Amino acid sequence: MSSNCLPDLSGVSTPCYLVDEKLLKRNLQKLAFVREQSQCKMLLALKAFAMYDVADLVGKYLDGVAASSIDEARLGKEKFRGEVHMCAPAYREKDLPELLTYIDHIVFNSSKQWRRLHDYVVDQAKDVSFGIRVNHCHSEVATEAYDPCRRYSRLGVVREEFDTELLEGITGLHFHSLCELGTDALERTLAAFETQFGQVLYDMEWVNFGGGHHITRDDYNVDRLCELVSAFRDKYGVAVYLEPGEAIALNAGYLIASVIDITKNENDIAILDTSASAHMPDVLEMPYRPKIIGADDSGKYKYNYTLGGMTCLAGDVIGDYSFPKRLEIGDKLVFCDMAHYTMVKNTTFNGIRLPSIALIDAETRDIRVVKEFSYEDFVTRLGSVKR
Repeated sequence: MSSNCLPDLSGVSTPCYLVDEKLLKRNLQKLAFVREQSQCKMLLALKAFAMYDVADLVGKYLDGVAASSIDEARLGKEKFRGEVHMCAPAYREKDLPELLTYIDHIVFNSSKQWRRLHDYVVDQAKDVSFGIRVNHCHSEVATEAYDPCRRYSRLGVVREEFDTELLEGITGLHFHSLCELGTDALERTLAAFETQFGQVLYDMEWVNFGGGHHITRDDYNVDRLCELVSAFRDKYGVAVYLEPGEAIALNAGYLIASVIDITKNENDIAILDTSASAHMPDVLEMPYRPKIIGADDSGKYKYNYTLGGMTCLAGDVIGDYSFPKRLEIGDKLVFCDMAHYTMVKNTTFNGIRLPSIALIDAETRDIRVVKEFSYEDFVTRLGSVKR
C-alpha cells in the first residue's frame, strides 16, 4: 500500500480504522469471479469482517454470510443479503428457538450434539439445511493456535467418531482447516478429506470448504482454485461453499494512529494513541507485524523506534520500526491491512476507547465517519448505568 492511495488524513481524529471502499470492491470482484467461474457459492465469514455499513456492497457480489454465534447470525439476517450459515463448536439449547429463525444452514460440531438435538431442530426448522463439521486430521497451518486440525482439536468430527448411521437429515459436510493459505494447501487438504470421508459425499447435497483461502492475495492461483472447486462439484454432484473472511477485507483498510509521547530506554520509544493489546490483538496473538506506510524494518533508516501502545500492559508493544525522518509528537502513522479481525476482536481493556470507524468513498475519495465510541460504550458493557 502507498500513501498515494489515500486521501488527505489531516482531518482524521485518531485512532481510526479506515476502510477503503474501492479496495474492498476490488476484493469482492475477484471473489465474484471465482464464484462465477467455478459455480460455487461464496459467503462472508463475519468473524473476520462484520462492518455492516458495507453490507449492500457485499451483497452485490456474494451469496450470504457465515456466522459463528447467535449475534452474528442475527446481524447476518438483519443487515446482509442472502443466505445465513451457522457453524459453532456447540449450541446452547436455550438459544435454538431464536437462532433457528435467522439461519438457512446449521452445522453441528459433534455427532452427539446432532443426535441429542435432532428431533427438536428438525421439527422446528423446516426450511433449514443441516450439516456436520468433520476433521480430516490433516494440518497445513503453521501456527498451532490457528490450526483446527491440531492434536486434540475440539473442532470437527474425526473419522473414528463419525457415525454414518446418524446421517439421516444431514445434507452437507463442512471442513475448515486453512489459514492464510493458497491452492496448494487446499489441494492437499481435499485429498485428505476425500480419503477419509469420500464414501459419504455422494449422499450429500453440499460441501463447505470453510475459510482461510487467501484468494485476494496477489500471488494466489485463482484459476487453480476454480479448477479444484469445479472438479469436486462435478465429481460428487454437490454445491460447494467457500467462506472467506480475511480475503474479503485483505489490504482494504488501515489503522491511523498518532504519536503522543517519545521516551528512551536504550531504544527510542514512541507511545501511540492506539494499542496492540486492545486495537490490533493479532500483533500479540498471531504474532503479526503490520506494515506502516513510510516506515521499514528496524535499521533500514536513520531513525529507529520501538512503537508502544497506551495501555498499562508491559507487553503492549507493536514492534520496532525505522523511519527516514525523526518522529514528532502529533505525527500520524498509517498501519496497513487493518480491516480484518481488528474491528471484531478489539477490546476496551484498560478503558481505552475503541478506534472510530470510517469509510473512504470509492468514487469521491471523501472520508465518512461511520462510528465513534464514547464512555458509554465502555461502561454499559460492565453493568447497568444508573444516573
